[in-house]
Amino acid sequence: MHRQVIAWFDTHARDLPWRRADAGPWGVMVSEFMLQQTPVNRVLPVYEQWLARWPRPADLAKEAPGEAVRAWGRLGYPRRALRLHGAAVAITERHGGDVPTKHAQLLALPGIGEYTAAAVASFAYGQRHAVLDTNVRRVFARAVMGVRYPPNATTAAERRLARELLPEQESTAARWAAASMELGALVCTAKSEECGRCPIAAQCAWLGAGKPEHEGPPRRGQTYAGTDRQVRGKLLAVLREAVAPVPQAVLDQVWDEPVQRGRALDGLVADGLVEPMEGGLYRLPMT
Repeated sequence: MHRQVIAWFDTHARDLPWRRADAGPWGVMVSEFMLQQTPVNRVLPVYEQWLARWPRPADLAKEAPGEAVRAWGRLGYPRRALRLHGAAVAITERHGGDVPTKHAQLLALPGIGEYTAAAVASFAYGQRHAVLDTNVRRVFARAVMGVRYPPNATTAAERRLARELLPEQESTAARWAAASMELGALVCTAKSEECGRCPIAAQCAWLGAGKPEHEGPPRRGQTYAGTDRQVRGKLLAVLREAVAPVPQAVLDQVWDEPVQRGRALDGLVADGLVEPMEGGLYRLPMT
């Protein structure tokens, strides 16, 4: 499959700023943090503003972590901003401000798991690693395993399969990682797959089996309206816009239900996203 998928990628890959040579390893790392559970069209403007303000890890490391949360805007899952800030501090302190090249060094950075370490090593440095995001897992599930969806959580069997499918040549493996991810994002999508456009349709086990329906656990869609996540987002939006600490009374206005509002605010404090102060004031974290 390597040749067909990479040839397709050479023709159809989107021109994204983190794929350009001038993005550098830091640009790749920033994009990987931002793209987790967030679509490209929402990431693009925030990514460009972020890199314009903090073109190197040391630039971000000098700022208070609350500034990273503020600049994160409405991308969602704002703990990613704190983790990216923590990674920038560690890169500055441990690696002289340069994103490390070794997978083990990347994995040792705060806030970086197996996927992000493999993605940065592969996309920034052209190394040979299995990069398993949701899109890649879906492509492998259909093309190789013959099922519509992968398991809800990544399994050891999926990791073994991904390693088995890796091309031997390092540069080809890195290209394969990006190409298989793009195929899942643009063609082999979750709900509206376009098999007529797929470069490996003739080899796809799922298509060959007649596209059987999913037989595993129900696919749970994410809800937002009325959840603690929505309340947290509203509270953070007030704090991001504020130039001074915000009184409790102002935060009380964002949500009518006091128990849920209090729970959401407590959660933000526990996660380090909000800093309580004396006198019932709150601000984004400074330390």
